[in-house]
Amino acid sequence: MAQNFQLISYISLFFLLLLVPSNSKNPATRKPRPFGFLKHLEGCKKGENLTGLRELKQYLNKFGYLNYNSLKADNNDDFDDFLEAALKTYQANYNLKITGTLDSETLSKMVMPRCGVPDVINGTSSMTTNKKPHHHHHGSKKLHTVSHYSFFRGYPRWPVGKTHLTYWFDLGTTHPDAIPAFVGAFDKWTLYTQYFTFEETLEYENSDIKIGFERGEHGDGIGNAFDGEGGVIAHAYAPTDGRFHCDADEFWSIGAIAGYLDLETVALHEIGHLLGLDHSSIEDAIMYPSISSGVVKDLHDDDVEGIKALYNV
Repeated sequence: MAQNFQLISYISLFFLLLLVPSNSKNPATRKPRPFGFLKHLEGCKKGENLTGLRELKQYLNKFGYLNYNSLKADNNDDFDDFLEAALKTYQANYNLKITGTLDSETLSKMVMPRCGVPDVINGTSSMTTNKKPHHHHHGSKKLHTVSHYSFFRGYPRWPVGKTHLTYWFDLGTTHPDAIPAFVGAFDKWTLYTQYFTFEETLEYENSDIKIGFERGEHGDGIGNAFDGEGGVIAHAYAPTDGRFHCDADEFWSIGAIAGYLDLETVALHEIGHLLGLDHSSIEDAIMYPSISSGVVKDLHDDDVEGIKALYNV
């Protein structure tokens, strides 16, 4: 079995060459990362005025942590009370020491590639709230477990009885060798949840889920535009929208390869959004918002329990 797995890994390396741009072998050709502008702000704190703080505000606004009433307030370099509060909420969501300053640990987390779905929506932090009560029964005992899964506001989900979902690939943007990664991710959600099943369809109009690779602003609104390698790597929408987009400028791989993002891991995360899960504060959970390159993750108990709670199964 181990030999077969090793063989599959070697085959996957060949697929890698087809999944990523031809210049990806030379790190020197890579452009600056979208979130790299944050690095020179390390250590900044309330009361300071520092060039680039307006970009930090825009970052936090993008992911829901700031909601200034006026563009003027969001368009200055003052480290004010609102920015400090936003940083504290971010730090709480990511289980960091709550300092209200852009310390090195917070900065390291912020510059990681991440999902484009905001962590805070309409002032509500989805990573610490938006849970439905759920108890696990084991024989005559009722088990209470600590959970960190969350749902979109209003608990959108697929209709009762709608457990078989179809997905469609935009073959104009999706490389054929990338497709098995998505199929593998769907299969894992089926295996772990024992609730949903998935099937590919060639009919765009009737498909429940629509998958494609996109660049920059791609029709989802300027706020949801992709930003090149790193930064926002993918996004998907709550039920029953069905849109699932990956950033075509990322360096994608099949499996754990340094400097590349594992496509199946990212697909597992975005499918969670398609089913109704929002972000989790558990770093090992697939619904954690950010991911390092060269990392492969699987579904976590927190992800599975979240789906079971949402669909009462």
